[in-house]
Amino acid sequence: MSTVDLTRQRQTLRKRGICVVIPTYNNGGTIGDVVRQTLEQCDDVIVVDDGSTDATAATLHAIEGITLVTLAHNSGKGSALKAGFRKALDMGFAYAITLDGDGQHYPTEIGRFLSANREHPGAMILGSRRTEALERQSKGSSFANRFSNFWCWVQTGRRLSDTQTGYRLYPLKRLRGLNLLTSRYEAELELLVFASWHDTDIVELPIDVYYPPKEQRVSHFRPGMDFVRISILNTVLCGMAVVYGLPLRLFRWVMKYVRTVYALLFFLFFMFIVVKPAVWGYLKVKELGRLGKLGRLGKLGNNENRWLHRLIYRAARFVMLTHGIPGVKFSYGICDGVTFDRPRVIICNHQSHLDLFCQLIFTPNMVFLTNDWVWNNPSYGLLIRNAEYYPVREGLEELLPKLQSLVERGYSIAIYPEGTRSKDCRIGRFHQGAFWLAEQLGIDILPMCLYGPGKILKKKTYTLQKGPIRLEVGEPVSRQTLQAIGSLKDQAKKMRRHYIEWYETMSNEIER
Repeated sequence: MSTVDLTRQRQTLRKRGICVVIPTYNNGGTIGDVVRQTLEQCDDVIVVDDGSTDATAATLHAIEGITLVTLAHNSGKGSALKAGFRKALDMGFAYAITLDGDGQHYPTEIGRFLSANREHPGAMILGSRRTEALERQSKGSSFANRFSNFWCWVQTGRRLSDTQTGYRLYPLKRLRGLNLLTSRYEAELELLVFASWHDTDIVELPIDVYYPPKEQRVSHFRPGMDFVRISILNTVLCGMAVVYGLPLRLFRWVMKYVRTVYALLFFLFFMFIVVKPAVWGYLKVKELGRLGKLGRLGKLGNNENRWLHRLIYRAARFVMLTHGIPGVKFSYGICDGVTFDRPRVIICNHQSHLDLFCQLIFTPNMVFLTNDWVWNNPSYGLLIRNAEYYPVREGLEELLPKLQSLVERGYSIAIYPEGTRSKDCRIGRFHQGAFWLAEQLGIDILPMCLYGPGKILKKKTYTLQKGPIRLEVGEPVSRQTLQAIGSLKDQAKKMRRHYIEWYETMSNEIER
């Protein structure tokens, strides 16, 4: 990895609140190299000296740039991890990557843990040793790993290939059972089980490890005593799984579907009992008004559908700001000085069916270009069609006169440059249509960036998840600025790069 890439990695780790915690006991021969190699990958390294009696303490005191936590007596790996996690939380970190001080783990894998964290924020990432590495384990360690894997499956229902790995990324704010944590080797299993019970995602990341020749290995694993301790712990955890873990998992599973059904019923009630009758009544009034049968009420027939847009606007604000979506915390931010008092082309990244509702909270003077299924939707298609939301299948050139009319009436045109919802929330390729439209209409572009809808309601899934949604409104991009960038293709590429950085900044702030 180049120096520039390493610098960017260290910066990203800090922005996301990720540090490295290294517990060590009598690893004087290896700890110096492990810590120095780790410092190349991450600026924030916490080393916990678990009462070492060899050269470990002297080696660590000679290394600058680390946070050293020293335990007076050897208390075991569980106690060292607990001390390291508490120090990390006190320092404001959201995640901790743990690796061993005996040289088995490669610090160069830290970048892969960072990538996994960005793909699975809030998850516990397990550095699962590859099969060929596990085959080089001692017989005792190999049996202990299989033994641990089996009981973890019994207690959590999750099949994991390496529950004894010490190379992990922990979401510190989601750790449970820290105060009850056992002090020694079996603590990592306990952390894993409690995380699973509390619905923390657990992701396995294949890693390589180094096993030195048998005569050079430093191991503090005591087969007899540690097997007894693990057996006692598993007995306790199995009992807790029946009275605590399983009921908790069942409750969370039920609540996920309760939230989904509640949101669906609310949507159907709101659309069929409130919105559709209101739209139908409005259209009837317009028709009678045009026929001159309603006197002064006939003015509704000439208000250019503004009543419908106000209805959509108030519905969106009610759902997102007042009533909300169960389990979802919605927030937004607007760049200083930005108002919605003039027409613009509004662009936004596209993640979910929820995106449109998020954007509509700002102004009733906004119309969207939609897909066919939205245009023809049986529940709200009537509203969409009469509110002049046009399907993109007609082509922008064919729609241009209609859109020009909307702009002249004070409406902004909202369009998704990606064209379709992202599968993994990453920013996809931007098409040129939005930039062509801004050029033809002679108006600025107003960028918005969304975080969260694609995680709350994932593409091709039907259940709602809990989590935050954040919408940020950026600074308008003027026609002069767009022309200075170059061609429409150049404008699309530069704006996409801006969105990638923008979304990364939002993710780093929200996910830490």
